[in-house]
Amino acid sequence: MRKIILCTVLLSLVTLGGCATRKHDIVIDPKGVDMGNYSQDLAECKQISRQVDSKVGKRAVGGAIIGGVAGEIIGNKNSTKNGAKLGALGGGLRGAAATKRERTRVVKNCLRRRGYAVLN
Repeated sequence: MRKIILCTVLLSLVTLGGCATRKHDIVIDPKGVDMGNYSQDLAECKQISRQVDSKVGKRAVGGAIIGGVAGEIIGNKNSTKNGAKLGALGGGLRGAAATKRERTRVVKNCLRRRGYAVLN
């Protein structure tokens, strides 16, 4: 069981590290675009995207509940604790990914409204 937990934690840290280093994955058609203005507009759109509520906490709580229930069904007190921990971790990771996707969508829509041809 400890090996499973260790593998899960390590995999999660690698996943979180990848999320932390990636920028918004936005591709625009640069033809006729003043890149100075684009940089300013992109910064403003990213600032607007921060209004999106983080889904990490909600998903972590949901994951902990589901994991705890699953652990309770499977076995003993330790299974319940470990299930809740793993569920919270998984839920938090899914919440972080959902938040990033929604914020990227907001940035893309913002840029489109400002006249940029967003290609992805």
